[in-house]
Amino acid sequence: MAEPTMQPPLVPTTGPDYNPVVTLNGWTLPWRMNGDWKEFHLVAEPVVREMAPGMVAHLWGYNGQSPGPTIEAVEGDKVRIFVTNKLPEHTTIHWHGQLLPSGMDGVGGLTQPHIKPGKTFVYEFVLQKSGTFMYHPHADEMVQMAMGMMGFFVVHPKDPAFRRVDRDFVFLMSAYDIEPGAYVPRVAEMTDFNLWTWNSRVFPGIDHLSAPRVTRSGSASAT
Repeated sequence: MAEPTMQPPLVPTTGPDYNPVVTLNGWTLPWRMNGDWKEFHLVAEPVVREMAPGMVAHLWGYNGQSPGPTIEAVEGDKVRIFVTNKLPEHTTIHWHGQLLPSGMDGVGGLTQPHIKPGKTFVYEFVLQKSGTFMYHPHADEMVQMAMGMMGFFVVHPKDPAFRRVDRDFVFLMSAYDIEPGAYVPRVAEMTDFNLWTWNSRVFPGIDHLSAPRVTRSGSASAT
């Protein structure tokens, strides 16, 4: 089952300096350097997520987590992202808001072939601008996103002093309809939800956003 506890920020050990984000009830995806490429590996797969103490949901996500782990990099970085599909159907990843070549945009059947179950697709692009972005499927997205397939992609500015804060939080606000006694969201529901979550956690299972009293704090959320 996915670990619901918030993990410490992943401090960069190579490349430009930046202040890493804190992912509420989540963590940042590790990377490795291969030449001048920063390489990540996402695995799309079914996950079991504890939404609150005693309440478990069967979702879809990445690397055992829903929402998926936060990707962090720096403006100008060359990123190579391996995506392995362990779902029972095809998928892709769309890098929402990023400026990148059409073939890397992740729209299955239009800009790339679908990633079939058991297969891996490699995305390569240069991060053109800083900001807080999302990643999510553009393949059967009404089902896959309703099952929890999304995550943050944080691109830090080249200048570490630009709008710098002492503590930076990210969290996704999502709505689900999971009936009492059930484990799987009703993916066809569009308006009548019964759960509003912060990174797929509900009260009293949401971690605190802890910061010193005198702190410049930033936060980013998406729904």
